[in-house]
Amino acid sequence: MKATMRAARSRAAKTQTAALSPTGPLEQLVSAFGLDTVLLATVDAQGRLKGKEYDAAQLVERLRSGALSPEMCGYVLGTDLGMTPARTGPFSWQSGFGDVALLPDLQRARLLPWLPGTALVLAQPIAGGWPHPLAPGTVLAEQLHRLAELGVVPAVGIETEFVLYEGTARDAAAADWRGLRPAVTDNRDYGLDQPPTVREFGRRLRQVLATAGLPVEAVKGEGAPGQIELTFPYGEAVAACEQHVLFKHAARTVADEAGMTASFMAAPSTGVGSGLHLHVSLADFDDRTMLAADPQDGTELSERGGQAVAGLLAVLPEVAPLWAPYVNSYKRLSDHSFAPARLTWGRDNRTCAVRVVGHGRSLRLEVRLPGADANPLLALAAVFAGIRHGVEAGLKPPEAVSGDAYEQREVPLLPQSLEEAVGAFEASTLAGELLEERVVAHLARIARMDLDHHSRVVTDAEVERGLAQA
Repeated sequence: MKATMRAARSRAAKTQTAALSPTGPLEQLVSAFGLDTVLLATVDAQGRLKGKEYDAAQLVERLRSGALSPEMCGYVLGTDLGMTPARTGPFSWQSGFGDVALLPDLQRARLLPWLPGTALVLAQPIAGGWPHPLAPGTVLAEQLHRLAELGVVPAVGIETEFVLYEGTARDAAAADWRGLRPAVTDNRDYGLDQPPTVREFGRRLRQVLATAGLPVEAVKGEGAPGQIELTFPYGEAVAACEQHVLFKHAARTVADEAGMTASFMAAPSTGVGSGLHLHVSLADFDDRTMLAADPQDGTELSERGGQAVAGLLAVLPEVAPLWAPYVNSYKRLSDHSFAPARLTWGRDNRTCAVRVVGHGRSLRLEVRLPGADANPLLALAAVFAGIRHGVEAGLKPPEAVSGDAYEQREVPLLPQSLEEAVGAFEASTLAGELLEERVVAHLARIARMDLDHHSRVVTDAEVERGLAQA
């Protein structure tokens, strides 16, 4: 009887908490927090929220009665960074830009404290009653499913870097994007003496994310002027990606309110690089670590851990558009930049592409290749595809690098440009096998749109170099 009463009290407490939680079902959120706006959104190929804004009460009523079957123009899944419509492909002028159906996840509605009176409902693009095969979330889900078939369950922690600039994006556009001033003028890496505007930005960002049920593990100054690094706690892969997408939305909003701009470019200026480091651990269905040879306190990789590292080194250069999607992305990958330049791995070695860090149950792989501009859903899909290939093929890694990996001249370089990366991606039999040919064709098409854009644009650097000398 006592156990039954405790269970009943527990259920009641959970029900009450759900009604007041910032992550409760939609109708409870609207009622408990007096919301007037709901954003119904999906995640595009660039990792941004795209969707429509609804009156909260009307949306709840229409969803309750079944009067709303959400859709949006399918081109949101197939444009480039500047929302350029594609000429060919499934979301293009050729296809007629038909709609894509959306399946809202009402049970995971979330309050957005950085937007007054607003909640978010994420929706999954649907095709023929199934998850749309080209949606970023589906690409990731497929890799998670394939890992599960091997008895592997990954956990993920994401840390990202970005640069804060004085003035809003509108101010920068009005000045033709010239004269950008970082919010900090010097290197404040690990510095606890940040300017008041930067400290207040960090405090406000942590507060709104915590209220949204997205607590931040740590915030620190990084090495470039105005650069900040933010780390989230470890967790399930899809949830880690969702919190990262929402974090970027919040950071841009909070920065704009403070008269600043948060930039997630991989290389926002010459010599500055911002990364998206993916920390990945692997466990079996009983939550036993699969990476450490000694699960108690060891730092040596198990056989499965070595296979995972070898698979990452083999696959990631062939699927680079998933983790480095733009022309600018490759300007970060340079010697002695704290971004990797060669296909190396090492133990607690930040000069490597894959850094093995931690010990025992906390042993994990830090994949340092993606830039801050990467879509975390696609970048993680690439990582999981690499791990899967390593396990399935029983690969063995090369020797770990213990010194300066940039000086390992016999080790292949990472792709040097988007053009090189897309060519390798399209030609890769392995990429087609791991990701499906239609996914490769779709993402390569989007990457080539970025190449086409830049091929026609005269840059400030070209003018500076050639105006008086050519």
